[in-house]
Amino acid sequence: METSNPETKFQRRRPGIMIAAVKGGAGKTIATLGLIRALTLENRTVVPFKKGPDYIDARWMAMAARHHCYNLDPYLMDRGIIEASFMKREPEGSISIVEGNRGLHDGVDIHGSCSTAELAKWLYLPVLLVIDCTKVTRTTAAVVAGCAGFDPDVRIAGVILNHIARPRHEDIITRSIEYYTDIPVIGAIYRMKQDPLPMRHLGLTPADEHSRVAELLDNLAAKVRDSLDIERIMGIAAEGIKGPDISQISASKEKLTDTTKEADSRPEKPCVGIIRDSAFQFYYPENLEAIERAGARLIFLDSTSDSFVPDEVDAIYIGGGFPETQAERLANNEGFRTSLRRRAEAGLPVYAECGGLMYLGKNIIWQGRTWPMTGIIDWNFRVQPKPAGHGYTILEVTEDNAFFSAGTTLKGHEFHYSVPERPDAAAEDQQEEKFTCMVKRGHGFQHRLEGIAVRNVFGTYTHIHALGNERWGENMVNAARAFRSVQNNE
Repeated sequence: METSNPETKFQRRRPGIMIAAVKGGAGKTIATLGLIRALTLENRTVVPFKKGPDYIDARWMAMAARHHCYNLDPYLMDRGIIEASFMKREPEGSISIVEGNRGLHDGVDIHGSCSTAELAKWLYLPVLLVIDCTKVTRTTAAVVAGCAGFDPDVRIAGVILNHIARPRHEDIITRSIEYYTDIPVIGAIYRMKQDPLPMRHLGLTPADEHSRVAELLDNLAAKVRDSLDIERIMGIAAEGIKGPDISQISASKEKLTDTTKEADSRPEKPCVGIIRDSAFQFYYPENLEAIERAGARLIFLDSTSDSFVPDEVDAIYIGGGFPETQAERLANNEGFRTSLRRRAEAGLPVYAECGGLMYLGKNIIWQGRTWPMTGIIDWNFRVQPKPAGHGYTILEVTEDNAFFSAGTTLKGHEFHYSVPERPDAAAEDQQEEKFTCMVKRGHGFQHRLEGIAVRNVFGTYTHIHALGNERWGENMVNAARAFRSVQNNE
C-alpha cells in the first residue's frame, strides 16, 4: 500500500531498478534483456529505459518488453526533464528497468557528471551491479566494496555474477562478497560457449535485422530464470522507493503532455513522413512523440521497397542506421530515390541524421563498391573500418536553415564510420549548398563544419534527442506546415 510522509518532499513510486556494471562489456545487456523478457513472459508489464545515447540496445529492450524503450541522458537533458519523462512513463507498467552504460561511476569528467550512478541518484533507484568474474575470485569483493563506498548516496542493492566458470567459482565469489560487504549476490550467469547476442559490422546486430528475435530473447529469459532470483529482484525494486514530489517537476512535465491546444486548433494536420526500414532504424520514440505533440500526423515509409514519396507528405525525417549494409537495395530502388530528390528540389523539407545524411549524397562507397543514392547533396560518403566521429556533440547554428535559426545551440551525439568526399566533378547546380552550423564539440561533417543545407534540406551527423532540444519537434512541424501552405497557394 502506498504511504506518504508529510515531513518529506518525496512520495512512493512504482517499483524500479537500475542495472549497472563496473565496465562496458561486463554483461549487463544480457542480464537486462533476460530479466525484462522473463518478467514480460510472466505477464508483468515492464517499462524499459536506456541510459545514454543508444538506439540498438534500446530497440532490443523494447522488443524484449513488447513496450517502447525510452532514453534518459543526463548530458543531453536537464534533471527536471529526466524526472518528468521517467515519472510520466512508469505508471504504464508494474516495474521500470533502467540499463546503465559504461561503468557505474563513469561520466564526462572526474566528478562522474552524467554517469549511471548520478542518474540512479536522480531517480532514487536501487542498483544491481553486474560483475564480470572472468579469471577472478575474492577480488570481486573488493570491487563491490569499492563501488558501494565510493558514493554512499548510490544504493547498490544486489550483485549479479557473470561469466562464472563452475560451481566452485560461484561459491567462493558469493561467499567473499557477502562476507566482506552487506550486499547480497542475487544470482550467477555461467559462461556461455558463444555470445548469445548477435554481433556484426559496428557491433550488436540491430533487432530489426535479426530473423529470430523472439527465440533469442526467450532463450535469454530462460537463462535468467535459471540464474537469478527474480522475486528477490522484484522485492529490491519495490522496497523503499521514493521520488520527487510531482509538484516540483510540473513545469517540466508540461513539456511532455500529449498535445498542445495550438496544434489541436488547426483544422488540418501536416503530414511528416518517417523513413523507417532496414536501412534507417534509429529513432527515439520521444522524437516521434514530439512531432505528433507539435501537431503533425506521421506516416512511415520504406526506402528499400516503396515506389515513391506520397504527395501527402509535407516533410521527411530520415534517421540514422546502416545504409551501407542495405546499399544495394537502396540503389536498386531508383523510383523512391528519384521521387525524394525531385520532391526535395521542389522545396520539400528533409531532415536527415547520420545514415540519413549518407542517403542524401551521390554515392555510398563501401567494401570496394560504389552505390548510387539520392544525389540531393553533391557528396560521396566513404565507409571506413574505424570511427570518424564518436561521442557527444555541441553545434552552434551560424546561419538560418529550414529547421533552426542562427544562434541556436544543439546538443546531441555522433557515431559514424563514414567520411564525406567531394566527387571528382562537383555539379554546378549544387553550388547553393552551405554549412549552417559550427562544431563546438565533436567531429562533425568536415573541418568543424556541420549542418549542410540546400533549399529546405538539412543534413547532419549529429543525432538529436527531442527532450534535450525542446523546440526540435515544433520546428519540424513548422517547416512542414510552411511547405504545405506554399503548395496550397500555388
